[in-house]
Amino acid sequence: MNAIIKKEFNSYFTSPIGYIVIAAFFAFAGFYFYVTCLIANSSNLSYTFSNLFIITIFLIPILTMRIFSEEKKQKTDVALFTSPVKLSFIVLGKFIAALSIFLICISINLIFATVISFFSKLNIASIFGNFLGLFLLSSALISIGIFLSSLTENQIIAAISSISVGIFIMLLDTLANIIQNKFISNIFSKLSFMSKYNNFTLGIINLSDIVFFLSICAIFLFLTVRVFEKKRWA
Repeated sequence: MNAIIKKEFNSYFTSPIGYIVIAAFFAFAGFYFYVTCLIANSSNLSYTFSNLFIITIFLIPILTMRIFSEEKKQKTDVALFTSPVKLSFIVLGKFIAALSIFLICISINLIFATVISFFSKLNIASIFGNFLGLFLLSSALISIGIFLSSLTENQIIAAISSISVGIFIMLLDTLANIIQNKFISNIFSKLSFMSKYNNFTLGIINLSDIVFFLSICAIFLFLTVRVFEKKRWA
């Protein structure tokens, strides 16, 4: 699996994708930090992290759109079916590689925290909660993106599908408030990514929120493995 992780990680830098995602995230994160902390003269990074929810929704599809779609297009996915490596390890290796790229993106917030530490005492619990929330959110979204990428050989379709799911995720709270059917409204409320993520940005770490994101991650990685297992035996 280490070879898969290394290969996939390096592939992000042999194409513009890795550079584009990292540069875009750094730019937006820097802008939000400047507006919510420096201009507002605030030491609270929660507002910066809150705004990064939307940016993460739109950047991760760029990161995941090629993971399996490119394999299918170039017909190299056949190697996946005949490889001695377990499909679960292949999927997990690609997932870890994509998540590693996004961890580089998230690391910019360490610089922001360091800058603030020169002027104010940091709330370590809040900072940890923010980082944990963004890590879990990105993990869940990457697993969804990988699954959608496994369903098509067209990278654009994979990206648009992932963005569409992301927009739906963003609207879950709104839909929960406007839908009259209480049962459906409660389901949408329970599935809300934003409300759970916002808890982390406030420094509130609930085990149920952690389990929720990890469960989403596990479910979609499992579904991705099933997609290829089905094709292997077809």
